[in-house]
Amino acid sequence: MFSALNYSKLKTNLRLAINRLKLIGKKKTELTQKSRKEIADYILASKEDRARIKVEQIIREDYYVEAFELLEMFCDLLLARFGLVEQMKTIDKGLEEAINSIMWAAPRLQTEIPELKVISDQITYKY
Repeated sequence: MFSALNYSKLKTNLRLAINRLKLIGKKKTELTQKSRKEIADYILASKEDRARIKVEQIIREDYYVEAFELLEMFCDLLLARFGLVEQMKTIDKGLEEAINSIMWAAPRLQTEIPELKVISDQITYKY
């Protein structure tokens, strides 16, 4: 049920999360490119309402991609400063935003990026 803090598990899941975030971000970007072509087709066919809905969907996906890029950067930061994570008993001020963001995003994105949940659990054991 409860497991202890495992630094190698944390480090591995940080790397896996970075790769998955890159992959999903790339996939969503490619899908939005295809959707932009659909929008042009809808406009040519005088289906402005459908085009408007697609535009809103693209905007939402772009926000997701930006959020994934931020999370990727935060995971990268934790990896780069992993020595601090291991040594410090309390959260370092330089890592606070990264840790808080990952902790907040983990339950919301655990279906797409299950590694974030593991990272969140390991950070919870630490702090």
